Amino acid sequence: MTVVATPPPPVDTELTVRLTVGQAVVRFLVAQYVERDGLRNPFFAGAFGIFGHGNLAGLGQALLQHEIDAARAHTAPALPFVFGRNEQAMVHSAVAYARQSDRTRCWAVTTSIGPGATNMLTGAALATINRLPVLLLPADAFATRSSPPVLQELESATSGDITVNDAFRPLSRFFDRVNRPEQLPAALLGAMRVLTDPAETGAVTIALPQDVQAEAFDWPEMLFAQRIWHIRRPPPETDAIARAAEAIRSSVRPLIVAGGGVVYSRASEALASLAERTGIPVAETQAGKGSLSFDDPRSVGAIGATGTSAANELAADADIVIGIGTRYSDFTTASRTAFANPDVRFVNINIAALDAVKHSGIGVVADAREAIAALATALGDYHVDADYRVLAAELATEWDEKVSAAYRVHDPSAPLSQVQVIGLVNALAEPRDVVVCAAGSMPGELHRLWRTRDRKSYHVEYGYSCMGYEIAGGIGAKLAAPDREVFVLVGDGSYLMMPGELATAVQEGVKIIVVLVQNHGFASIGALSESLGSGRFGTEYRYRGGPMDGERLPVDLAANAASLGVQVMRANTAAEFADAVKHAKDADVSTVIHVETDPQGSAPDSESWWDVPVAGTSTLESTREAHETYLRWKQLQRNYLRPSGD
Repeated sequence: MTVVATPPPPVDTELTVRLTVGQAVVRFLVAQYVERDGLRNPFFAGAFGIFGHGNLAGLGQALLQHEIDAARAHTAPALPFVFGRNEQAMVHSAVAYARQSDRTRCWAVTTSIGPGATNMLTGAALATINRLPVLLLPADAFATRSSPPVLQELESATSGDITVNDAFRPLSRFFDRVNRPEQLPAALLGAMRVLTDPAETGAVTIALPQDVQAEAFDWPEMLFAQRIWHIRRPPPETDAIARAAEAIRSSVRPLIVAGGGVVYSRASEALASLAERTGIPVAETQAGKGSLSFDDPRSVGAIGATGTSAANELAADADIVIGIGTRYSDFTTASRTAFANPDVRFVNINIAALDAVKHSGIGVVADAREAIAALATALGDYHVDADYRVLAAELATEWDEKVSAAYRVHDPSAPLSQVQVIGLVNALAEPRDVVVCAAGSMPGELHRLWRTRDRKSYHVEYGYSCMGYEIAGGIGAKLAAPDREVFVLVGDGSYLMMPGELATAVQEGVKIIVVLVQNHGFASIGALSESLGSGRFGTEYRYRGGPMDGERLPVDLAANAASLGVQVMRANTAAEFADAVKHAKDADVSTVIHVETDPQGSAPDSESWWDVPVAGTSTLESTREAHETYLRWKQLQRNYLRPSGD
């Protein structure tokens, strides 16, 4: 006789709700919250999107329904939709928002399949390199493969499941493709795990086939319950702090290098206290600029290839470098020539283990604020000698005097240099106002010269140095900090990459002040080309005439900006510029201030280096000379392989 076991009756029947996959995504995102230091807030601030056939009936319909439901309830939508002009730019706006929010808030970005999706690849790389959270929701080809090849589908002769969205895999910290509704909960929860992890965050991509987005399914109500994700502050290991403290106590010329981790951890006060008590001078990376106010007695400013003479002189002799929240990019280390002491050692405090072990350093894997507090206790009464304190202060003062001289406008009626434009913005902005920049010659000049007076007033994207970021980034920064003025500094080259988001600013009523510096070409690459012996070839906007040396193109960027609906002012002297800034600050709409400058103007330099190879052989004398200079610098490069525990 065969006995068939009868399963017991269910104890409880789980409630379900019927929604499309797109509707389920929206409802899930609304229910996600984060908490850090006892402060709780919704994680997703909204969704940027451009609709096409791939996402219109799925996420597009879901976002429309969400807005209609909110209007009927007489409330603001919990996930407001913003229609962008360029998919890459939408990711930049989302990333800038996350950065300005110290990674405690995030945006989703939805696009159609094909070029709409792949346009986001640059933004994904930028987010992941800078370790800033953004959720990318590109549409994908039909999961059912009912009528292949569909419009914009990539066909492969060797695999049936490859789509253009697979290009996101190496650029994302987490990637998933939802081919069936049942897969969605795991994908969404996996995405949240990474987005809220301060060490692992970056671009998160969930590819959603267009047929799956519109498919209805019975979802467990529990999926849409409010979830609170706690952003961790991992404390340091006691032994690691002890090793770090021992190394620092044995040093005579220590130097702190503050990176973006200090800012995101909100560790500025702890850092200022440690520096004041020990007398250790503090230099800053691009992402770490603003960790200390520029006039803090321990601040020596920017370090590395775009650094100050003060920071780089101290770096050259430092016997121990205490990197806090820095990934030691080539600009920070001046391509491994900045820290020239043959006995230099490193202490690396970082929430990411990858960065904590760089340069054979003593690694402290921890939250920056927690580690600084523990290190301060472990150091006890340690402090540097008075002579070293005095030296650091004198070097900082000397540099500040150079900045004042560079900023000074001797003739208010004369045309402005780019450095003078930066100086005027710096003087006319309030301490809490935000400056946004990303590419060209201005990031280097801002790093050296900008006088930061607030932890969140400096917003220069230099992990990827992406042309076109500025205007979109300014929108994101303003959305995150509506109580601050946002000054976008952008050159003509970067402006021409992505000006269309000015229309988005007008559409959303987002006020930004764009300072558009017109120097008729790529000033930064022009200067680099000249230093490499290539004479600014192909870097200026000119008619063809020989090797691109004809007359300048009649490009009117002010007229272009005006056509996009913003207020435009032309200002070519200091007096005109000051009036324009005042007018822009008083206005409640976005303003573009157009300024003509000299593309070959100079700024004070620290004579540092950046490793860009020079042609090993050439018929050009200028190239041969540049190659000889390059070889001399290469001899100064270090490998930093000496174990710091020795």
